Amino acid sequence: MATPAPPRWDRKMQQRLARGEEAALAELYDRYASLVHSLAHRVMEDDEAADLITREVFGYVWENPDAYDPRDGSLRSWIASLTQRHAVSQLRQYENRGRSTPAEVEERVREANTAARADFIVTSMPTPLRAALELAYRERLDYRAAAAGLGVSEDEARRRLRLGLQLLSTAMEPGGGPDQGLGRPGGRPDPRGPR
Repeated sequence: MATPAPPRWDRKMQQRLARGEEAALAELYDRYASLVHSLAHRVMEDDEAADLITREVFGYVWENPDAYDPRDGSLRSWIASLTQRHAVSQLRQYENRGRSTPAEVEERVREANTAARADFIVTSMPTPLRAALELAYRERLDYRAAAAGLGVSEDEARRRLRLGLQLLSTAMEPGGGPDQGLGRPGGRPDPRGPR
């Protein structure tokens, strides 16, 4: 199966970063800093550590704009996987310093993997399904109000919500659903961490 072309914005952003445009980094930060910080915080459970990881991730992107390969997925997924790798690496260092037990580390890594899979699934699901979920959960609308907001029948709104939730539920299954481009084609994590 052919990999879909990345969004035009992703390609342009990568080109701008490669040219060293500081405005591109600022725009990327504005767009993804909250995602990076929340994923890092979910792993680390510490604001200062999440702040540090956020700086590290955007520093890495600035210094290595060519590390992103648009053929492997969206820029958002790449940044999310980069964040996860940085946070898990930091968490394992904490374990080595006696700040966390191996069991605590592994539980937090599992939770981070689930969160990253859920984020990937939501961002890569078809737009009609994602729009239905956003209306139902962000706007707290029932399926009738979601149907009106989407301009579809109530049956169609229910169908979209059901399919979206079925896709999202695969994030909870170990190995379920697509692993969001954890740095390599096929969703396999890169054991070397960030390249």
